[in-house]
Amino acid sequence: MDDLDRRLLNRLQHGLPLVREPWVALAAELDSDEAVLRQRVQALLDDGTLTRFGPMFDIERLGGAFTLAALRVPEERFEEVAELLACMPEVAHNYRREHVWNMWFVLGCASYAEIEGCIGLIEVATGLRVLNLPKEETYHVGLHFPL
Repeated sequence: MDDLDRRLLNRLQHGLPLVREPWVALAAELDSDEAVLRQRVQALLDDGTLTRFGPMFDIERLGGAFTLAALRVPEERFEEVAELLACMPEVAHNYRREHVWNMWFVLGCASYAEIEGCIGLIEVATGLRVLNLPKEETYHVGLHFPL
């Protein structure tokens, strides 16, 4: 990762400029070229430095539903279960935690009924109980990881 990659990732953590041509504006900010910046983002995705790049939507404001969930996965099955969840379009992401509930994930669906159905499918597919932790209140945390 070079200086341009670092500056690009630092800037993108605050979102793209909300203008008609965001990549042009971003290129001007970073003294670069829009095609170069897009290529850099794709290269960072391809080499695994970035795992995703895209918009964040408030699914509830769009009429959908989401929940935080967790599983207690035996270590010998961790990768198998992680791959199963990664293949599900309803799963936004999943990650390991150092806790008895060691796999956490976010489910996004069109309705709360679909969340319940998805949880049921996960339980049947894995043989594991899902801990469902629906949101009670919204907080906005401006998270930034300076590089």
